[in-house]
Amino acid sequence: MIKHSSAVKRHRQSLKKRSRNIETKSRLRTLIKRARQAIDAKNQESAANQIRAVDKALGKAVSKGIIKGNTASRWLSRLARSA
Repeated sequence: MIKHSSAVKRHRQSLKKRSRNIETKSRLRTLIKRARQAIDAKNQESAANQIRAVDKALGKAVSKGIIKGNTASRWLSRLARSA
């Protein structure tokens, strides 16, 4: 059992951060899936909008430190290439 108050606080913070990270990654995966569906449906306008949304979300996730920059670039590049 944790006894130090600082350790209790760090644990509490890590749980909050973990749930925030999971939520953000889930949202990213959903946006990428929607973009792929728009690309598969050959809907150019919708695909462009979805890719723009993915780009914005990836940039935000990178700035928050949730995913790395190269990973975001790779995901976006693959989406853009398939479009």
